[in-house]
Amino acid sequence: MKRAITFLAASAALLTAGAAQAGDVSINLTDVQARGGRLLVALQTNDQFMRPTGFGEIVDNPQTGTVTVTFRDVPAGDYAVSALHDLNGDGQMQTSDIGIPVEGWAMSNGAALRGPPTFDQVRVSVPSGGTQITEPMFYWDGQIPGQ
Repeated sequence: MKRAITFLAASAALLTAGAAQAGDVSINLTDVQARGGRLLVALQTNDQFMRPTGFGEIVDNPQTGTVTVTFRDVPAGDYAVSALHDLNGDGQMQTSDIGIPVEGWAMSNGAALRGPPTFDQVRVSVPSGGTQITEPMFYWDGQIPGQ
């Protein structure tokens, strides 16, 4: 009987520990501009990075200011945050002739980027209890982001 109780207690502890491994991740996108279109927000692992997979949310016709998207039950680990203000609805980043994004965008650690991102450049660690991540949106205005 004592063994059965010990087993049940250990099993309950393992189940509780597994549940604690996931938490909510809130992404706060600041400096959003009301330009119509859709805001595509993603939270992706290294294997999912820059592919149409992972956690995703669409915000139709975002308004000026801060937009918050919350992903539920995200397992602890390393992720990249990205957002695209998709003005023409094609789901792809539009760029100028010289490769500068002409639609609004955000990425974890995005202010430091000077070219196409790698996962290691934009990686953020999500702890088991979840977290909040705040990133600014960048819109091309003739200035290099972060300068």
